[in-house]
Amino acid sequence: MTEDLKVAGFKSSELVSELGAAFEAFSSAEKTSQIKKTNGVFVIVITKPLGPSPAAKEAIWTIDLKKAGKVTKGPAPAGSKADVTITMEDETFTDLASGKLSGQKAFMTGKLKTKGNIMLATKLDGILKSTKSKSKL
Repeated sequence: MTEDLKVAGFKSSELVSELGAAFEAFSSAEKTSQIKKTNGVFVIVITKPLGPSPAAKEAIWTIDLKKAGKVTKGPAPAGSKADVTITMEDETFTDLASGKLSGQKAFMTGKLKTKGNIMLATKLDGILKSTKSKSKL
């Protein structure tokens, strides 16, 4: 697992770390196939409410399936632009990754918000499912 992807206090952190490890385990052919199929850069913003106040703490990761085929902590690096930014709570992401919730349902109920290419956002479910076999997601 990729320890540098973890953010303390976020359940999603473990899942993103496993996702990163799955991408690293891909053969170059699998990576090329995934990049070709997806062709996009996702910025995932996970929020976590802090107690009773409306303030939230957040963690950000970038999933680059346009060029590099990897997951990094933080927003898209300079020179790389996010095609879609997806914002959701920690629990929503864990439900998505486990298959308890579909991306479409999360979006329709307001649990998942997107900015940018919404059609690309629909591919997140597929990415999570395709990497499940390579990791313990």
